[in-house]
Amino acid sequence: MSPAPLLPESARRLAAWCGVLLVVAGVGAVAVWLVVTFKSAVTPVLLAVLGTALLGPLYRRLVAMKVNRSLAAALTCVAVVAVVGGAGYIVVSALFHTGDQIVSSLRQAAKDVTDHFGAAGTSLDDLLTNAKKLVGKFGGTAASGVLTGIGVVGELIATAVLALLLMFFFLRDSDKAPGALRAIVPRAAGETVEAMARRAFEAVEGFMRGTSVIALIDAVCITVGLLILRVPGAVGLGALVLVGAYIPYLGAFISGAVAVLVALADRGWVIGLWTLGVVLAVQVLEGHVLQPMIQSRTVQMHPAVVMLAIAAGASVAGILGMLLAVPLTAAAFGVLSELRGRLAHHGADGSGDGPGPG
Repeated sequence: MSPAPLLPESARRLAAWCGVLLVVAGVGAVAVWLVVTFKSAVTPVLLAVLGTALLGPLYRRLVAMKVNRSLAAALTCVAVVAVVGGAGYIVVSALFHTGDQIVSSLRQAAKDVTDHFGAAGTSLDDLLTNAKKLVGKFGGTAASGVLTGIGVVGELIATAVLALLLMFFFLRDSDKAPGALRAIVPRAAGETVEAMARRAFEAVEGFMRGTSVIALIDAVCITVGLLILRVPGAVGLGALVLVGAYIPYLGAFISGAVAVLVALADRGWVIGLWTLGVVLAVQVLEGHVLQPMIQSRTVQMHPAVVMLAIAAGASVAGILGMLLAVPLTAAAFGVLSELRGRLAHHGADGSGDGPGPG
């Protein structure tokens, strides 16, 4: 007669799940530590993957037109430089020419808040006064001790060049990726790993394309609205909306709040309320029309999950982590969706078997 177990069945199940969670948490912690430790190598790889996901359709179209794969990859990289460089020039130029005006308006808004609410507005004015110090501290967290000034610019250029070269190779050799995965993993798991990788990349691809289209539409709509309302620095505020759209929810909230404060300071309460109406209308258009229509085929994530991902990314890698957190989370959800589908399929196959002997 076998001895009775020391723990009941429910306690053993709980212990087993706790062990699984501890192993997963340990693996995740080691993965985060490795990413942070080797961020100089990981960052260009992630940026190259995002670039490949964004402009992959252009490369595939060139290949379909019988263009040599290397030439098609090179032309796609040139397109990246042209698009990103042009957009960066427009954003930086707009913020450079209207930045002083925007900051001046924010200072005036802080003064108005101070006049109406007393000490409540003082902290906002102090925040604007010490903006450079705050940005420097946040940037220090994001870069984890990277040298300032010329050293930061040099590292950014080196990262961009390396990401561009990696993107060229990722595009050119994209047809070899399935074979490489199957060569690395055990033969029995090759098909599953390839399917998960494909699903993760499709999720990132959909997120990047959808977010870029939505960001452009948001920026154009808000810029047109601000120009109609004659809000100072409308083009710069629109550029801020374009950049902020890549940080879901949080970026839109911050850029919209800045636009409303600028309108409030320079054009009064009436135009400020109209500006608030424009920002809210664009956000409603994005949430109820653009996102369901443009991103309906990608992995859908609850807003709470997105906010937690952004917070986790900021704590790990600052601003860069905030930008990369959501596409990486989309990739993870794509992998989980693929695994869940395969497990359900195998479960359905198993349930269809006949009864066992006896």
